[in-house]
Amino acid sequence: MRYMRINFFLFVAGYLLACSPTQDAGKQMPASSVYVPVTTDTVASTVVEVAEPEKVMPDTLTIAMTGDIMMGTTFPSVMLPANDGKNLFRDVKDLLVNADLAVGNLEGALCDGGQSTKKVSNVSYAFRMPTRFAPLLKDAGYDFLSMANNHANDFGTEGIESTERCLKEQDIRFSGIAGRVRSAVVERNGVRYGLCAFGHNGYTMKHNDLSLVKDVIDELRQQSDIVVVSFHGGAEGQSYSHLPQGREIFLNEDRGSLREFAHFCIDNGADVVYGHGPHVVRCVEVYQGRFIAYSLGNFCTPYGISLKGISGYAPVVTIQIGNDGRFLGGKIHSFIQQRGLGPRKDETNAVPRQMKMLSDADVPQSMARIDNKGNIILK
Repeated sequence: MRYMRINFFLFVAGYLLACSPTQDAGKQMPASSVYVPVTTDTVASTVVEVAEPEKVMPDTLTIAMTGDIMMGTTFPSVMLPANDGKNLFRDVKDLLVNADLAVGNLEGALCDGGQSTKKVSNVSYAFRMPTRFAPLLKDAGYDFLSMANNHANDFGTEGIESTERCLKEQDIRFSGIAGRVRSAVVERNGVRYGLCAFGHNGYTMKHNDLSLVKDVIDELRQQSDIVVVSFHGGAEGQSYSHLPQGREIFLNEDRGSLREFAHFCIDNGADVVYGHGPHVVRCVEVYQGRFIAYSLGNFCTPYGISLKGISGYAPVVTIQIGNDGRFLGGKIHSFIQQRGLGPRKDETNAVPRQMKMLSDADVPQSMARIDNKGNIILK
């Protein structure tokens, strides 16, 4: 609160009638009047409280969410899209740019060299996107990208540092690697969005460490108006489209108890939770008035990842929330990837139908439903 001191001066004027008029006199002062000069002793002061203008936020905020992004790789062989990738986000750009906040998952390293940390096989892949592709992410409209996934470390510390440097140069925030960037705050239109990311790999901030998860969310609640949590987890492939109860073990790795994790995040102050990792879409839920997407699948992965059938489903999910974080409505925009091209508009609306089926089956208790056009509507 600021204070403004306003001085009010009290004047007592006395007018004396002139005894004899002069050449210039036109008014006479009464003989009974007394003139009192104004001094500091005659000033009465008061303090008026003036409130600072309260922060005004928009009533409705729009967040756009996508899944995995791996724009092409130069390892172990060169597989890059035509025109240096400039057409990859052609069909989806308007949705991302026009949102108040656009988020996704960067599935691989942005670097031009380095030694792979993986032995490439039919179950192990390493992704290295050229650093010159970094501006494509900014041009597409991204504000934040998760690095808490099983490909961020494909080229070790050199690859991680190169990726972080590229994202910083594009003014894209990121988090997710243990011991590095713990969280990020993005301010857009007077609203501060606090963002963090968790994964299942040893070098990530782990979603199984609920004490860490709570600490990070608590910190962001103090720094921001809206808290968004990203996670990478779950078993991979078309056989794992449904969200199970309990913990998921895949390739002898603990991939998390994701239903419990997402609810824990909301219970501890998160407003939006979005996931990726299974390489297929999963259900969406509104829990305690807050939105959860359990997997947004492959989004822009033109090479190196299977795009057959439902593996090619690449939604953009946009949601509207109040400035208190409460879910108001949303839409699943249907895109399907084409090899070498990225996400392309799907006129058949296949992706919302798949996510509706999964949501009806796996989270029937959700506070929202999905209609046949992909609208996410409160029940």
